[in-house]
Amino acid sequence: MRLRMILGVSALLASCGKPAPAPVEPAAPPQVRIAMVGGDTRASEVTGVGTVALQREASLGFTSAGRILRLNVNEGDRVRRGQLLAALDTTTVAADLARAQAERARAAAEYKRSETLIAQGWITRPRLENAKAALDSADAQVRAAGFQRANATIVAPGSGTVLARLAEPGQVVAAGTPVLVVGEEASGYVLRVPLSDRDAARLTRGAPAIVTLAALGDAPIKGQVVEIGGRADRATGTFAVEIGLPDDARLRSGQIGNARIVAGGAVEQVLRVPATAVFAARAGDGFVYVVDRARNRVSLRKVAIGEADDGGIRITGGLRRGELVATSRVDRLKDGMTIAPIGAVAGTTR
Repeated sequence: MRLRMILGVSALLASCGKPAPAPVEPAAPPQVRIAMVGGDTRASEVTGVGTVALQREASLGFTSAGRILRLNVNEGDRVRRGQLLAALDTTTVAADLARAQAERARAAAEYKRSETLIAQGWITRPRLENAKAALDSADAQVRAAGFQRANATIVAPGSGTVLARLAEPGQVVAAGTPVLVVGEEASGYVLRVPLSDRDAARLTRGAPAIVTLAALGDAPIKGQVVEIGGRADRATGTFAVEIGLPDDARLRSGQIGNARIVAGGAVEQVLRVPATAVFAARAGDGFVYVVDRARNRVSLRKVAIGEADDGGIRITGGLRRGELVATSRVDRLKDGMTIAPIGAVAGTTR
């Protein structure tokens, strides 16, 4: 027992002779580069996607029903003014004309006989008037049948390109049924862009536009608004806006193009941040760390983002001009974390 007490006292005295451990100093806050949210003002723009088309496109058909005898052109063919494009089988039309002419001859003979009889006092004046009315009606029938026979063909209204062939030889068509669609080359090409009522209301004729066409290598093309639809499309509710394009032999109807149109009068503020400031971007949203310069702390904030360019990423919501954001180590920061800001804060103004 005495031996154990002596050993315990010896161990206690030995422990008291060791120095106390040094206190653990907190880690220094990480150095993080920061930048100021900058921006510029620019004229408001309306963007859209449309298709190239000739400004004047005509749907051509026959003025009477019948069977198509021949079609002389195909889609893509160039045509000249007055060129015969299609013709009906005129067998029925010719029979109608012959019938009308025979009826007119009978009505003319009846009227002549009535004139003789009334002069002799054998008939009354109303009967003569009825004969005259029958002759006038027969004359009208002859003119109508003659018009149908003369228009049993389709000719090109002007030099252009066949854009669509909607029927084939042997097909029976009703009067007025579109058979061919021809675009008039002299009218020039336009980009037809469907826009919402709100966007269309912001535009005026003559507004400048920049058009890019993938078929032409996405080179920017300068154009201007030449027409704004007066009513919305019943199916889509959009207004058709036409942008005039310069002459280019490579243009074809149906090509797809993107347009940026300057909206008159309005000016918008464009905010940008460096691309390194935004992370976890998805479906038009992203996150940034906003820096509180007074406390040197960062706070996580969700922002709405737009397109990226050489000036950075466009911010469409969630930040104000002049705020500070972290641009480095964003993958290691946490909400509320203390940092040591470094670097210039001039930011991304252009």
